[in-house]
Amino acid sequence: MKIAFKHISYFFLLILGLNMALTSCSNDLNVTPDDDDEFLSETFFENPESYKQVLAKLYAGLYVGGNDGDGTADIAGLGGDFSSYLRLLFVVQELPTDEAIIAWADGTLPTLNTQNWSPANEFLAGTFSRAFYHISVANEFLRQTTDEKLTARGVDASLKAEIATFRAEARFLRAFSYYNLMDLFGNVPITTENDPVGFFYPEQKTRAEVFAFIESELKDLDNSLAASRTNEYGRVDKTAAKFLLAKIYLNSKVYTGTDRFNEAGTVCADIINNSGYTFANVPYRYLFSADNNTNGAQNEFIFPIVSDGNAIRATGGGMSFILHASIGGSMDAASRGMDGGWFGIRTRKEFVALFPDATATADKRGTFYTDGQTLDIANIGTFTNGYAVTKYINKKADGTAAQRNDIPDTDFPMFRLSDVYLMYAEATVRGAASGNTATAVGYINQLRDRADAPSISASDLTLDFILDERGRELFWECHRRTDLIRFGKFTGGSKIWQWKGGTVNGTATESYRDLMPIPSRIIQANPTLEQNTGYTN
Repeated sequence: MKIAFKHISYFFLLILGLNMALTSCSNDLNVTPDDDDEFLSETFFENPESYKQVLAKLYAGLYVGGNDGDGTADIAGLGGDFSSYLRLLFVVQELPTDEAIIAWADGTLPTLNTQNWSPANEFLAGTFSRAFYHISVANEFLRQTTDEKLTARGVDASLKAEIATFRAEARFLRAFSYYNLMDLFGNVPITTENDPVGFFYPEQKTRAEVFAFIESELKDLDNSLAASRTNEYGRVDKTAAKFLLAKIYLNSKVYTGTDRFNEAGTVCADIINNSGYTFANVPYRYLFSADNNTNGAQNEFIFPIVSDGNAIRATGGGMSFILHASIGGSMDAASRGMDGGWFGIRTRKEFVALFPDATATADKRGTFYTDGQTLDIANIGTFTNGYAVTKYINKKADGTAAQRNDIPDTDFPMFRLSDVYLMYAEATVRGAASGNTATAVGYINQLRDRADAPSISASDLTLDFILDERGRELFWECHRRTDLIRFGKFTGGSKIWQWKGGTVNGTATESYRDLMPIPSRIIQANPTLEQNTGYTN
């Protein structure tokens, strides 16, 4: 069963001293307050149903940008559609890389295509604000669910036990947001439930300090998150925390200057051998179909962002954005299960080259639409320049229709076991004593066998191969920017793709762009923050 996102009500917070109101829809409670002040958090949490409602808000906020879908936005300055967490992650993790490019000229969006962004970029500001918004919601939930407060409200023992698991999930989702902030922006403030509510300037921490906080949280959560595979589908468990721990260890050299590849390999082996999550022995396309929560793909989904066409009112957020924006040209939207295309996202020729023959069946992961599309991108603003991508579809694996054709049912696989296989293989190649080359080759060949791609041998298992294989297996799953940085190929001239640096054939970019700038409007709100090297406010 997918977690229900409908039961959410009103409460308000201050975020980073900015007067941003957190509000939520309350249809099922039939609550229409005459005065917002009646629904400050203390009053709101007197309702026993409120606890799961706030948890639902945290999960739903990964998909929708506001309380009524695309309407009232959580984040000031961007509409509810543009400020969806998943949509923003896609924009910042995919558009600056070889995997994607977007035709639209909205505001500063085009600078993400070319690695020419500045601190004034509103999409970077939205990403920063969205992550801290989630952190603020989690912090307030943790403040309101202490044993003392629950006892004072007369919460019974059974609900207290359930709330303990909710608290652990809120802490994980907070850690997930801190991970994204650390990965994208480096030195950021840390706020927790122990900080005051109201106007204050949270202290900026070094990237290494943020890493240490995330690591500590994820390790501790092994004591309180639900046991692996025992939670509702769409809610996290102990394995999600282990996955994120493996991910920060794999990137530790970037984040802290110290490699932790051995720990990454150890955690990955633990997930593979002990979590109960299993490799989905179904065709690759099943993982990205509208019934991927039931067709067997879900067996490897450690942390999906749930999409439900009948429960989520967001035509521009999450998977609705990814599917709509990837349809254009001569593509038939109905064949993709959608009601139309937005002529936005496609891929670049350098990514297409990772597949031996994009028009053949040599590797079924190479899901490109080429009819009427040129391989070269002469004009970024023309959708038919660049191959379109058909990885995601809003139809069930057997070809039957999803619930709706405007909001998809296709869940987004944020964490999945295939990535653990790839992380284990990479850690092994990078010298992890916990790794075994033959085992790593076996994991890679499971991925390739599912895709009908040729098997590899140990001699093929190089770092260059792993980076390419991560692209083939995980493209458009919000990993590429992070991966390219870890391999030293995001900025600079060691890997060039069309329009990198703003020229049609691509050019080297400045290494400081491995970090995004702290957004100008965030520094204006908190002048104690220092800008990242290379950027001018």
